[in-house]
Amino acid sequence: MPQSGLVSRIVVVGNSASGKTTVARRIGHALDLPCLELDAVFHQPGWTELSNNEFQTAVANFVAANEWVVDGNYTSHGMGEVVWPRADTIVWLDMPKAVVMRWVIARTLRRVLTREELWNGNREPWTNLYHRDPERNIVVWAWTRFDHVREKYVTCMTDGTWDHASVHRLRIPRDVDDFLASIERDASIPQG
Repeated sequence: MPQSGLVSRIVVVGNSASGKTTVARRIGHALDLPCLELDAVFHQPGWTELSNNEFQTAVANFVAANEWVVDGNYTSHGMGEVVWPRADTIVWLDMPKAVVMRWVIARTLRRVLTREELWNGNREPWTNLYHRDPERNIVVWAWTRFDHVREKYVTCMTDGTWDHASVHRLRIPRDVDDFLASIERDASIPQG
């Protein structure tokens, strides 16, 4: 349970392969909060996608609690309306495109070659190495969606969407390291 004064409902957003799950897990571990990876909920066995209603219900049930970390975007599936209003902290991983592309290529190659299980028995398909359709290739998805995702979150920062929460826009890997170090340091300080 987080100590008084620390955040307790955190959402981590950003482009594909920007480090959302890694950051969310480290925050969850430091603050002893349950974590929910939206990809793991949405992508059922055999890459079957939940309906929007089922997806929203599952996530709404999770964020109904007072303490949690959620990572992922899924704004086209209503997650902005389900998760963001409950968050007290929004961590936006706004890494440079070159960094994201380097990470997504390395991660995809590793996952495809090692046949690493992602969620619910799913593995990265070989099409992620050669297909040109963004819906079938996470590398192409990350490239083609990058500017759209950044513009969407810039708008959220300026149009009042995120005004209720503390927003941390982390733009380079060093920012992420410093942010996580501060969370881990604050969590280890005894509260009086």
